[in-house]
Amino acid sequence: MPTQKSTPARILDAAHELLRTTGLARATTKEIARGAGCSEAALYKHFANKEEIFVRVLKERLPSVGPLLEELTADPGERTVEECLTAVARRAVDLYAQTLPIAGSLFAEPALLRRHREGLAELGTGPQEPRDQLARYLRRERDRGRIRADADPEAAAALLLGACFQHVFFTAFAAPDAGQGGGADDFAARLVRTVLTGIG
Repeated sequence: MPTQKSTPARILDAAHELLRTTGLARATTKEIARGAGCSEAALYKHFANKEEIFVRVLKERLPSVGPLLEELTADPGERTVEECLTAVARRAVDLYAQTLPIAGSLFAEPALLRRHREGLAELGTGPQEPRDQLARYLRRERDRGRIRADADPEAAAALLLGACFQHVFFTAFAAPDAGQGGGADDFAARLVRTVLTGIG
């Protein structure tokens, strides 16, 4: 007999589905509660607000760059910097491909964007987190002597993740195969080789 999911798990499942299909702006707590088969009051017993639900969905239901970067920062093992950064870039493309449609609706409603920004700040997180984690990883690699001593980790992190985001945006905006040149794996490999030309 299958185990029934807990209320928080059902809430996250419902939120993920609504975020994926209707976007953040329209995924109200009322709709999330309805999708989870619980009351709004029950939802607030487990989560402080919609922003906390959104952050949990990002961390638990979508591809995450954070754990990979934590692992690589602690110990890259036998992997080269190129291999590590290619894995990060590939994961970032997957993450942005799923979050772009979810978050896109925010920018049509400035008041909602402001509330969402404030909610994320209260939770101590935001879209800058992967960039900051990648910069920490690159600083560690600089300390290990595996990239140039004068490399700028913050700029390199912004270049790599910014390019991943732009790649996803262009793919979503244009025809599905427009300008891919081999797909996400090839893009990640070429991007990392280019970044390493500057910092390797």
